[in-house]
Amino acid sequence: MRIVYWNIRAGGGKRRAGIFAQLQAWQPDIIGLSEFRGTPASQLLAMQLHDAGWNHQLNSVDRTAARTNALLLAANMPLRKVETALDSLEPQRWLLAQTAAFTVGLMHIPNFHTGRKYPFHAAILDWLDSTTRTPIIFGGDTNSGKRGIDEERTDVLVFKKEHDWMEAIEARDWIDAHRHLNGLENVYTWYSHKNNGFRLDQAFLNPVIAPALVKVSHQWGHDPAQPERRDALSDHCAVIVDLNLDALNA
Repeated sequence: MRIVYWNIRAGGGKRRAGIFAQLQAWQPDIIGLSEFRGTPASQLLAMQLHDAGWNHQLNSVDRTAARTNALLLAANMPLRKVETALDSLEPQRWLLAQTAAFTVGLMHIPNFHTGRKYPFHAAILDWLDSTTRTPIIFGGDTNSGKRGIDEERTDVLVFKKEHDWMEAIEARDWIDAHRHLNGLENVYTWYSHKNNGFRLDQAFLNPVIAPALVKVSHQWGHDPAQPERRDALSDHCAVIVDLNLDALNA
């Protein structure tokens, strides 16, 4: 079972064909896209994914604001939307769905300047406290990380409350997939205009599904026409999570 979490930047735009080709190359079972929109490029991407086999889809697009960032979950298996309190708090930036074997979530936490970041953090922790003992994985662009670990420059520490939020998730016995398998290995999923790297994209698993975690990788989209450009397809790299669901029945 492979899940890809990827912020595709502003709905994909002219990069749509390359994004679709890259998703096909990764061959995930479930795709979670942040900055998916109601724009023609995003809608065409969703149609292409549908026709290519990811024909079970949920999105959080506001049809009255097509250019607003939203989310898409696309899968090659049935998805049933699961309602939570987060749907009313951030209806475009939170999606939770049930598959036959587990629950999968997708999020895109707003930037600090919106004033909505920390209320979203708090609401996610409340949701974690309310979840039942069923297998759950959720991930996406959190705009968050740990101080001195998830930021390339340690002389200018950016993550403050974000660090505490990450710690609070772990205190609830959820794992950060990358840190669980790779320890303190430095990975940066987004770079500022000053080329300072940050790990802003993560996947979290609860103790029930954690034994199924096999591998986590971080891959930048590849555009054959611009092979030297790290951000040719998006300014974020994808988080690719591989699970062995047979481990849940062992």
